Amino acid sequence: MSYETINYDKQAQVAVITLNRPSAYNAFTEQLNKELLHAIKQATKDKEVRCVVLTGKGKAFCSGQDLAEVNEQTNHATFLHERYHPMLQAIKQSPKPVIAAVNGIAAGAGMSLALVADFRIMKQEAKFVSAFMNVGLVPDTGFLYELPRMIGYAKALEVAVLGVPITADAAKELGLVTAVYEAVEWEQAVGEFATRIAKLPTKAFSLIKRYMQAGMNQDYEELLAQEAFAQRIAGMSDDHQEGLQAFLEKRSPNFNGN
Repeated sequence: MSYETINYDKQAQVAVITLNRPSAYNAFTEQLNKELLHAIKQATKDKEVRCVVLTGKGKAFCSGQDLAEVNEQTNHATFLHERYHPMLQAIKQSPKPVIAAVNGIAAGAGMSLALVADFRIMKQEAKFVSAFMNVGLVPDTGFLYELPRMIGYAKALEVAVLGVPITADAAKELGLVTAVYEAVEWEQAVGEFATRIAKLPTKAFSLIKRYMQAGMNQDYEELLAQEAFAQRIAGMSDDHQEGLQAFLEKRSPNFNGN
């Protein structure tokens, strides 16, 4: 599939998906939703890809929904079910680690897109902005699920209702992002972080991602049973054997994801 609103670039074991509507601050359109969904699925199916990076071209990561496509006849529920929910599920269900490299403003559904990723890193001048209340709407695209689990109910409610921008440093303090980088080091830092994640034992990562998500809504005994099951699968992997051998040989492991 040829893309018009995103760029898809495979760099070694990393798939870099760049939202490419810089003149509109990478705002979502129906076409962008569809192309992003397709690209995520493409990266998930590609056995050579061990990590996915989501980022934006130009000054913004993503400014949310392009309001030119919204009017008083819009059924907002159908809009979300058809355009956004498949995209969120594709990221959640992908066994590959997904990194949101937030290069600029991430507002509305753009902030939600960053929240659904497995890791977030930010450029120093980037900001998160809820923005929904400014147009009389409820935060959506998974926002109400993700944010309170990350920073707690009280702070999440404050962010959702007051709409105060969250700077990169504040996001780091809140635990929303793993690292913040200056503009001069941004591209190199993103590449190095993605490479580091791509070198992880991907079988173990996929199990952690799957069962940690499930465990957030399960009772303790059920989680323990699933945790043991996951460990059994990981224990039979090539990556586990490589990890043991590397430990004995006092070298860095070379995981292959099997």
